Amino acid sequence: MTISTQLAGGSSGPGFLRPLLATALEALEKGTVERDGPLPAGGPGAVSSLFSGEVLPAEGQGAETALAGVAQGFTAGAADPADPGCVAHLHTPPLAVAVAADLVAGVLNSSLDSWDQAPSGTQIESEVVRALSSLVGYDPEVASGAVTSGGTESNLTGLLLAREHAVARAFGAQAVDSGIPPQAHGRLRVLCSATSHFSVARSAGVLGLGEDCIVHVPVDDKQRMDANALRAVLSDLSDRGDIPIAVIATAGTTDLGTVDALSDIADIAAEHEVWMHVDAAYGGGALFSERLGPLLDGIERADSVAIDLHKLGWQPVAAGVLLAQRAAAFDPMERRVAYLNTEDDEVAGFQSLLGRSLRTTRRPDALKIAVTFRALGRRGLGELVDQCHEQALHAAAVFRDSPDFELYQDPVLTTVIFRYRPESRDSDQVNAELRRALLTEGRAVVGRTELDGSVWLKLTLLNPHTTPVEIAALIDDVRAAGERESR
Repeated sequence: MTISTQLAGGSSGPGFLRPLLATALEALEKGTVERDGPLPAGGPGAVSSLFSGEVLPAEGQGAETALAGVAQGFTAGAADPADPGCVAHLHTPPLAVAVAADLVAGVLNSSLDSWDQAPSGTQIESEVVRALSSLVGYDPEVASGAVTSGGTESNLTGLLLAREHAVARAFGAQAVDSGIPPQAHGRLRVLCSATSHFSVARSAGVLGLGEDCIVHVPVDDKQRMDANALRAVLSDLSDRGDIPIAVIATAGTTDLGTVDALSDIADIAAEHEVWMHVDAAYGGGALFSERLGPLLDGIERADSVAIDLHKLGWQPVAAGVLLAQRAAAFDPMERRVAYLNTEDDEVAGFQSLLGRSLRTTRRPDALKIAVTFRALGRRGLGELVDQCHEQALHAAAVFRDSPDFELYQDPVLTTVIFRYRPESRDSDQVNAELRRALLTEGRAVVGRTELDGSVWLKLTLLNPHTTPVEIAALIDDVRAAGERESR
């Protein structure tokens, strides 16, 4: 048996892995030195040149040679969110302890679609769901949920639960069984603000509601869903005979980190007996923080909540979670499959999580979350959240006080929206070009968005160890690139 065909599991697996892990770690170190920054210099062409030879040759190279070469090239060509200059996206540097736990999950290769494939995984995910249910203010004895691939899957599943609830209430049927009733066609509506994540509309399309079922509720001067406008829109839909199936509130918009007034929205949703889903993929991690947690007051009243712990939770991708206030909300997703979860097995205590997810094969991503929770506790995670928030406040103050920059607004969570002020030339063009210049030079990964019809830049600060000196150096790089592109 060659090293290439040795298995990672079993009693011999750790011994087989040990030399390969050393090879992988050495490749990471060499690739990081080769990259020498937050991303490779030279743009797409330079990345292509890192990988030579066939991906699937007729004859293999052997495990150590293949691992060393591909891993080093991958590292050299990656964008590294641990670098202080990599601040474009909601993409965190994962904690080392979480990565180590993820290795264990990969070795054992459990799948959470049946108990006998994942006895420990089933138990650990259940414990993580209980802990997070308590964190958002749900009764863990009544609530339920599942670890997902991220906010997109969580929003899709939450909207599915909302659709089933509304259709059953209005027509006494389940859409998952017979489809959307003919008398409901063109009448089902999903309400969200214009700043909601794009996955909400895409989920509506996937679920057969059509993206044109989305009703955008106006926002207030803080870019939050306007509660008075929401009440008016719901009343108007009722007068027209339309059926609102969900109000989607956002706790942490992608660009501004805005958190909707969740308590006010919960009041209105309750008045109209409409399902309330909170997309807290970004902002849910604020619940760890005593300082920022109150921003999410009212989240405990939502029917379902999405949280991404690969954002303000510092987990390796993927680590999303969908929670439902009542476990019975998942009933439309329950399936009985003879080879996975027979009734007599479940009566005997061999419980399956098949009915909690849209996926069948599903890795135990809860393991790394559970290890992180135990390692840091709520207080430790809250300190990391607060450190990133402090960085955002610091960066905003620098932009506010510099004549070279314009700050869009004070940060809510950990994102800062700003733009460079050129002395000449079009501001939109200069800001777009300076960002591309920084990417091509390998100096910084700065985000870009559009607000009020203009191009703005974005720092998404998710590395709790970044220092004020490193933030100052990053801003100096942006300024220098802006000066060059203004000429």
